[in-house]
Amino acid sequence: MRPTVTELWCDRCGESAAAGPHPGCAAARVLEPPRYCARCRRRMKVQVLPVGWSAVCVEHGEIRG
Repeated sequence: MRPTVTELWCDRCGESAAAGPHPGCAAARVLEPPRYCARCRRRMKVQVLPVGWSAVCVEHGEIRG
């Protein structure tokens, strides 16, 4: 995972994306929704549905997958 201007944090573990690659997180993200906002590091409210998932950050809104 390479950090962009808006992706400062790993969306799975919440650690700094600039600290280096997160191979375990990248592998887990194939099957799991994000748990942390990549922009602000806040823990997100995640809902998993049979047809996908949604994750909501109170600051940056909702993403779906």
